[in-house]
Amino acid sequence: MIEVDAFQGRRVAVFGLARSGLTAARALIAGGAQVICWDDSHNAREIAAGEGLDLADLRLTDWSALAALVLAPGVPLTHPAPHWTVEMAAAAGVPVIGDIELFALAVAAAPEHKTPKVVAITGTNGKSTTTALVAHILAQAGRDARMGGNIGQGVLGLAPMHGGAVYVLELSSYQLDLTHSLRADAAVLLNITPDHLDRHGGLEGYAAAKRRIFQGQGAGDTAVIGVDDAYGQRFCTEITAANRRTIWPISARKAISRGVYALQGLLYDATGERGVVKVADLAAARSLPGRHNWQNAAAAYAAVRALGLTTAEAVAGLADFPGLAHRLETIGSLAQVRFVNDSKATNVEAARQALSAWPRVYWIAGGRPKTGIEALADLFPRVIKAYLIGEAAQDFARTLEGRAPATIVGTLPAAVSAAYGDACEAGGPAIVLFSPACASFDQYADFEARGEAFRAAVHDLAPHPAEQAAR
Repeated sequence: MIEVDAFQGRRVAVFGLARSGLTAARALIAGGAQVICWDDSHNAREIAAGEGLDLADLRLTDWSALAALVLAPGVPLTHPAPHWTVEMAAAAGVPVIGDIELFALAVAAAPEHKTPKVVAITGTNGKSTTTALVAHILAQAGRDARMGGNIGQGVLGLAPMHGGAVYVLELSSYQLDLTHSLRADAAVLLNITPDHLDRHGGLEGYAAAKRRIFQGQGAGDTAVIGVDDAYGQRFCTEITAANRRTIWPISARKAISRGVYALQGLLYDATGERGVVKVADLAAARSLPGRHNWQNAAAAYAAVRALGLTTAEAVAGLADFPGLAHRLETIGSLAQVRFVNDSKATNVEAARQALSAWPRVYWIAGGRPKTGIEALADLFPRVIKAYLIGEAAQDFARTLEGRAPATIVGTLPAAVSAAYGDACEAGGPAIVLFSPACASFDQYADFEARGEAFRAAVHDLAPHPAEQAAR
């Protein structure tokens, strides 16, 4: 655990007692703060009490005595409306922060010989894969890499810092909204497409939250910016004009004069004095299929090179990256049918990346929709047949009518069975792709639970579900 002594001897409130909130409370207590905790959920309060944390109804608390409110990232800060704790904090002039800010304060307070390196990664899509990829490359090169934030462990639950450590952090827009003083040695913004708009008041607010990843950087730091969308291009121009750090644009769509880019599966480095150098054939990285993963690879390569890894070290780590569960994860094959679990595709843009990875697929989609799928119309010819589940099924079926065969099956097990049956009847190699383009909450607790349900449904197809391991 990372102790946070920035509030030593002062009183701090923690609201939201899931993973990050509980860890933040323990880190503050270890650093000498007086911590009171609360959650709207009775069950969450019982768990916190069972861990020995002090509970206090913040509606009845003297806010003038509080030094800060540590807010869980899932709690609304500004939109659709500020949570009642945020309104009470604002009325009392109490700063509202999150666990990433507590981490930033701990790093800033560390003596020079104990100050770690920090890689911070955000984006609408690809941030989990890129975070895991950066951590993997660093670990393979012998660095002490600790991965956390919006992936794996909460940041304050990671091992204590020292000068040789590198913290590789996935940061969501919610976390960035609660962060004010993080300085990342390498900050990565992959892409921006519409997502979580209700929590940020629209696309501009969402993009502004993502841009905060660069706010604490200065001379000697590196900003890695995806320039394949308009926001990335704009931010790259603005940050370059500020001229306070190294800027490395990345692209998976075009060659760029300075930066890192991937075209046709080949990775190019244009960051040095030698001009453009081809450094890797990404076909060797079997867990990174598709153009979106080429962007992830370019970003990870740029980030680790910014930390001083050699080209050879970076390329070696790319090649043997095992991939992540629920992100274009091949579960296995049965009777020439390959099953791909992309449950993490909770929005249309993520599903676009998956559909673009193969020329023809049996597509399982649906859940609780954030938008319709009309934006995927150019990819409908790749769909041999669609199997629609959850709340989005009727709407998706109307959109696909006349453009791709589709059937409403309702549940994930039924979709897996139907897709497998149709693929077997057609004969030959086939891909059954589960990339829902929707949130999971109509039928599952989260995308992980949904992905595990897909895995279970595949395993239920036969006594020995995978004739061959994922290749």
